[in-house]
Amino acid sequence: MNSGSSQPRLRSIASTLAVALTLVLAAAAGCDSREEPELSSVQEKMRETHIYGASKLRIGVATNEPLMGDLRNGQHVGFDVEIARYVAASLGYEGDQRLEFVSVATEDRIPSLQGGTVDLVVSSFSMTEDRKQLVSFAGPYFVTTQEVMVPVRLKDKVRTIEDLRDPAYKVCTSGGSTTEAELEKHQVRTFVVKDVGDCVDGIRKGRYDAVSSDESILAGFLANFPKEFEIVDMPFGTSELLGVGVPIGDPALRDLVAYFLQKSYEQGRDGDASPWQTAYNRTLGPWLKAEKRQPQPLEVPKLVDFDDKAPAK
Repeated sequence: MNSGSSQPRLRSIASTLAVALTLVLAAAAGCDSREEPELSSVQEKMRETHIYGASKLRIGVATNEPLMGDLRNGQHVGFDVEIARYVAASLGYEGDQRLEFVSVATEDRIPSLQGGTVDLVVSSFSMTEDRKQLVSFAGPYFVTTQEVMVPVRLKDKVRTIEDLRDPAYKVCTSGGSTTEAELEKHQVRTFVVKDVGDCVDGIRKGRYDAVSSDESILAGFLANFPKEFEIVDMPFGTSELLGVGVPIGDPALRDLVAYFLQKSYEQGRDGDASPWQTAYNRTLGPWLKAEKRQPQPLEVPKLVDFDDKAPAK
């Protein structure tokens, strides 16, 4: 075989392979670019929300949950209110001129979102699978447990779930709450009212003997009446993840709220005074037994924050 005549043929094969390899690499690069699209910006997400262009943001809050959501001298105060203000300001709705708080009872939170009465709900709203069929959630922004609060006269008599089952004691809770469902699971007969505040008022007037709700809510009433009540360490059920309620048909708004909760979480994780930690220290911090930290929000999108928020009006 003539070795001289084989060399051009080898060079031709090598050139063909080189071209093929180049095409393969180019195709792979094209696939990579399609798999990693350019990130959306906060401004682009905002344009997709139902609040874009609105002059005011309406947030549903409680007005009878001390330390969480309360109305004092015409001013909304509490941990949930502070979180609501932070979220609103992050979305571009800072100040009383652009933010409207709407009073919502526990059982009215879902209907308020579904009916468009409010744009968001920040009101001790537990993120449950059943509720996720009706509304969306961003968060959690707080983790709490279900507890029981009794008047001091019963602090040595009501200590367990078995004690709560005793028909001699009238146990009260708020309607539409996860606590109501949990008490039913434990076969505890309950008196259901509109708000936890109604339970506390009823105990003070002798109508009920105990109230069950989230520890964070009960802590507020304990702060108001420290000599009258005691929270019994009787956790039952799982931990409650509190989230910001969002209309189920507005995924862009849910993503934005989750994104800004994540920004606060990252700030606190880095050791800085985050908006969440500041809100907690001002409200719940002094009254809860265990020190709390902001939990990491779930399903947070990656966005570019250009600090272009809602358009001014």
